[in-house]
Amino acid sequence: MSSSRTSTLPASPSFGELGVSAPLIAALDRAGVTQPFAVQAATLPDAIAGRDVLVRAQTGSGKTLAFGLAAITRLEGVPAVPMEPLALILVPTRELAMQVNDGLSPLVDAVGLRIRLVAGGMPYRKQVDAIRRGVHIVVATPGRLMDLVSQGAVDLSRVRITVLDEADQMADMGFLPQVREILDLTAPGGQRMLFSATLGGEVDVLIRSYLRAPARHELTPEHAPVDTM
Repeated sequence: MSSSRTSTLPASPSFGELGVSAPLIAALDRAGVTQPFAVQAATLPDAIAGRDVLVRAQTGSGKTLAFGLAAITRLEGVPAVPMEPLALILVPTRELAMQVNDGLSPLVDAVGLRIRLVAGGMPYRKQVDAIRRGVHIVVATPGRLMDLVSQGAVDLSRVRITVLDEADQMADMGFLPQVREILDLTAPGGQRMLFSATLGGEVDVLIRSYLRAPARHELTPEHAPVDTM
């Protein structure tokens, strides 16, 4: 059974108090992000601890940094392996994939990790070559990622952190069969984080099938939306 709580935080802790490392805090400061948003303050301790996390939050609530900082923190100091990414961020559209990749790239660079965008309508060969050299984090749309899997260009068996962002939108677009196929290819026992504006219907089936006793956070309307990094 998942733990559930509505996040109402009158005084936000600092990024350092949430477990974020000094190089990442410095990178955030350079970007003008000095205090966590509600979704980050609520979810980072659980996510950095490696727990499965389930979050109901609106677009624009700052969730990219919530899951991004957690994944980057957990992977600091871990070497990349050719063709075998360690973290996967699945999103429904190329535009969102680009936004997530652009938002996290300065943070990834700050701690010496590598990130790669994998989406349709972009140069296929560059995506394959980057993964063959080794990346820590792949930000992908389901369709293009499954194309790479079917071509033998990427091995997901070492993915230890999987993020499903805008899960309700992926359900609306018919991507959940591919999402389930992708999840089945990732490392057994890996961490999973699901972010969605709604949690019913097909999303609930996904939650019950793939998340293990998740820490559940529901951001109340007064916390969202806000400006993001």
